[in-house]
Amino acid sequence: MSGKTLVVVESPAKAKTIKKILGSNYEVKASVGHVADLPQRDLGVDLENDFEPKYVVKKEKQRVVSELKKAARKAGRVLLATDPDREGEAISWHVANLLELDPKRPIRVHFHEITPRVIKEAVKKPTPIDQNLVDAQQARRVLDRLVGYNLSPVLSAQFRQRALSAGRVQSVALRLVTEREAEIEAFVPKEYWTINGVFEAGARFEAELFEMDGRRVLDKKKEVFLISSEEEARQVEREVHAVEAWRVAAVERKEKRRHALPPFTTSTLQQAASSRLGWGAGRTMRVAQRLYEGVNLGEEGPVGLITYMRTDSVRVAPEAIAEARAFIPRAYGPAYLPPKPNYYRGKKQGVQDAHEAIRPTSVERRPEDVKRYLSDEEHRLYELIWRRFVASQMTPAVYDQTAITVSGGRFTFRAAGSILKFDGFLRVWGRDQQEEQPLPEVSEGAAARLLELVSEQHFTQPPPRYTDATLVKKMEELGIGRPSTYAPTIETLEKRAYVERQGRALKPTALGKQVVEFLVEHFPRVVAYEFTAQVEDRLDEVEEGKQPWPQVVREFYEPFTEELARVPRKTCPVCGRPLEVKVSRYGQFLGCTGYPECTYTEPLEEKREPEPIGENCPKCGAPLVRKWGRYGSFIACSAYPKCDYTRDEAPSTGITCPKCKKGEIVRKISRRGKPYWRCNQQGCDFVVFDPPVPETCPKCGWVMVKKGKKEVLKCSNPDCEDYAYPNLKNRSSGKKTARKKTARKKSSASKKSKPKATWADLEPFTAGLAEAERRLVVQVEGEGVPLERAAANLGMTAEEAAKLHKRALFKLRMAYGRARKKGS
Repeated sequence: MSGKTLVVVESPAKAKTIKKILGSNYEVKASVGHVADLPQRDLGVDLENDFEPKYVVKKEKQRVVSELKKAARKAGRVLLATDPDREGEAISWHVANLLELDPKRPIRVHFHEITPRVIKEAVKKPTPIDQNLVDAQQARRVLDRLVGYNLSPVLSAQFRQRALSAGRVQSVALRLVTEREAEIEAFVPKEYWTINGVFEAGARFEAELFEMDGRRVLDKKKEVFLISSEEEARQVEREVHAVEAWRVAAVERKEKRRHALPPFTTSTLQQAASSRLGWGAGRTMRVAQRLYEGVNLGEEGPVGLITYMRTDSVRVAPEAIAEARAFIPRAYGPAYLPPKPNYYRGKKQGVQDAHEAIRPTSVERRPEDVKRYLSDEEHRLYELIWRRFVASQMTPAVYDQTAITVSGGRFTFRAAGSILKFDGFLRVWGRDQQEEQPLPEVSEGAAARLLELVSEQHFTQPPPRYTDATLVKKMEELGIGRPSTYAPTIETLEKRAYVERQGRALKPTALGKQVVEFLVEHFPRVVAYEFTAQVEDRLDEVEEGKQPWPQVVREFYEPFTEELARVPRKTCPVCGRPLEVKVSRYGQFLGCTGYPECTYTEPLEEKREPEPIGENCPKCGAPLVRKWGRYGSFIACSAYPKCDYTRDEAPSTGITCPKCKKGEIVRKISRRGKPYWRCNQQGCDFVVFDPPVPETCPKCGWVMVKKGKKEVLKCSNPDCEDYAYPNLKNRSSGKKTARKKTARKKSSASKKSKPKATWADLEPFTAGLAEAERRLVVQVEGEGVPLERAAANLGMTAEEAAKLHKRALFKLRMAYGRARKKGS
């Protein structure tokens, strides 16, 4: 045995960072996530033996496990340093079992931040694996398997559609989205009017009609609208003008303090990234993961820039508070440092307070100082986290608020304004809300004169659709899910086509609404908000060692099976037994539960007969019908194949196609769930990837599209100098020579015989690349960032990036090829 210590972490990026910190006496390997899980094609849970799970090594992780075993045999000792949460504890437990290590021995280390000080201290103080954390993760995994394995086939059979799924958290989140959409559809707007007056009492100011006869004119929360029509507004105007004398009834001045918000939790980070950066939850967590795992800061070396990013806690370590309190007066002045540290208390304690809040590992690493080492999105998120933490330890902002009340007859007008007296924490965090305008100095009791009166019509608005941020906030309020589940839940809803995005908003699809309706009718407990939250609380009790995990699973599973048994099933027309969804190498199908006695099968997806739509084909005159394809419905000629007329059946924008001048531009959804817009006229290839608008280009007359967050108008005409997209017409499109064709044929034949490695195959080997190579290839291949943009992010020229990208891919493919050869 060598004297080296083997340290097992989750990701190759983290392995590389920790290896450089610990030095040559340590060997650091990555498990690349979970190495073992329940089997894919079997339930994998022994229902007769306290729900005992049957774990198997994941097929794609067999090589990883083999390398870990080999490294463990050579090592003097083994430390397991996976992420400090339930999932990480379970991964360490699986690795310990596979490496034949005793989980009760001190083999587990926790890194809440990846900095030299923390890591070197942690490896000196290993602890046993926390079995309570492992049990909590096992309970969640078993629950999810029991629901998914039993309920997903029921959904597929009910809706005769492949790849449908359901889950405890996923289905409840979908219910939230669909119920909000139902509120929007059922909403009936109410009309109301506001009346503003311009007064002069030594100075001019504007005030809004506040009360009539002592009653509030407008109260949106209670839906009180005393002026609800134009006729009523005009009558009030006449009465106000008839008032003979006005006076300043009251002038109220007071000082208001606005306190800093606590540092980020997972939920609040996702909300702030959505509102300030326009990011979805998934993107936020992917970028945060990279900041946590470590970045090479030149002479300082590799270091994690933020603490662990999956947390419900707002607690901060005393040494971090002390560092912030030393930094603030030096950077901003003594007035910005409160006399005592700011402490924050979360809504829940116990296991919810296991980790710190998300903060920079050192406030001395200012965003502008590390910018050159980060990609653009890494810098933007780091700056957001840094500013929030520093601001959380600063003094409150102070406002001088003034309210002026003007009365006359039975009417009272009111004006409110404020002035920022001291910016406090806003010096760092910024002003993220619209502030009131200051009011002039007027004397209480002074006579006032009405100069102008303006009435304005309004209508109440429906509740807004959920965004990633507001959905996560609502789930957190209801106690549904945990920090590690928010982003994957939303991504699953999109992947299953249960929701679609309209800008940042999440809108349920027709399928999503149908699935929720079915679940609410037949599985009310599965999608009940209170029940789902109770399960989460029970899982927390397992983590605290207060409950055995099989008992928590049983409490959920028994009522679930009762509901499952009551669901009506389609029966076999041959023997009368229920049909169930089965899987073969050709996909899913419905088969008889009496197999092998009864061998009846039928396709899962029913073939739908064409539906006449009452129109005739403009090409041949035959009736048009609605048909269904893999991407939804479309209109086609009933005389097919003699007549090939088709058109899209998609929401129309009402904008005429600028290319053919005949069709309309319709909104379509791609296979990956992304919207695009194209002409619905057969044979027209007009397409754009941003929302079109009725405005036309002043240079060529084509329709314009809205580009980016600022919705800049660009032209949709490829021949226009204001074209919205890269012009590809200058690229060579000449005929290929016979030699090129032959080479292409050989290449195609080679690809058929030997499949090309995917990014999922290559990613585990990125740890062996140089830092610049790794960061470039991860952005381009892993995140889909264009090469030129990735080059700019890393401060390279396009030519340098192209060479570096080519070299990195070559190294990865060589490493992958050697591993395959070795494995075979």
